[in-house]
Amino acid sequence: MSDEILVEQQQSIATVVLNRPERHDALTVEMYGELPGIVAALDADSSVKVIILRGAGQRAFASGADISEFERVRGNAVSARKYNDRVATVERSLETLGKPTIAMIHGYCIGGGAGLAPACDMRFADSTAQFAITPAKLGLVYSLESPKRIVDLGGPARAKWILLSGNQISSELAWSLGLFDEVKSPGELEKSTYGFAETISRRAQFSVRMGKEMIRRVTRGQTHDDDETRDTRNSSFGTSDYKEGVQAFLAKRRPNFL
Repeated sequence: MSDEILVEQQQSIATVVLNRPERHDALTVEMYGELPGIVAALDADSSVKVIILRGAGQRAFASGADISEFERVRGNAVSARKYNDRVATVERSLETLGKPTIAMIHGYCIGGGAGLAPACDMRFADSTAQFAITPAKLGLVYSLESPKRIVDLGGPARAKWILLSGNQISSELAWSLGLFDEVKSPGELEKSTYGFAETISRRAQFSVRMGKEMIRRVTRGQTHDDDETRDTRNSSFGTSDYKEGVQAFLAKRRPNFL
């Protein structure tokens, strides 16, 4: 792993840091190549319960793809296709993780950064955050999956406004459109984000992960239970988490889930 991506862990919370503060944490092709394996390893690590994605420094979450690489990595249709596949793979890897993910956003969340953040489960931002999806400024067309996430969060009309203009929007507007879940002052963002991650880490992890899976199915269009969802629900009654949860409730104490 290069020094452009750092992984830190404090108790059950892992943090993936996009570490190019001198370039506003712009994403290189190498970073796109490394991220899927990094988050997959954290997803498989039993000591990790929540994953936070953030940028280094205080000026950006990620200011987009590193445009200085474009002539080299997107110089023709073949290389552009490979590059686009890498980007889609990263976003998909975040979206399909079994464990909860939170994007912690300060400063620029633009282009490629605005592709990564919506692929996370939640987005906590501070009042300095600026959000923009910019293909219309570069003559590009994004894959269907990336705009779909914006449609899922903010609805089709707002997604058109964002995508067709390429304009930057403030954190307050992004919150009002449903793109951000919380907006805090710069001094409160880290405490709020990690505090919420700690709350999730104290919950029953089978319930957390299966709850995430149920929501994923709903967003893909499933409207009724099938054999898998019924089996998942019924199997929860046989878990140690369920036993601990009931015992803690009866004893009027905080549950101690593993």
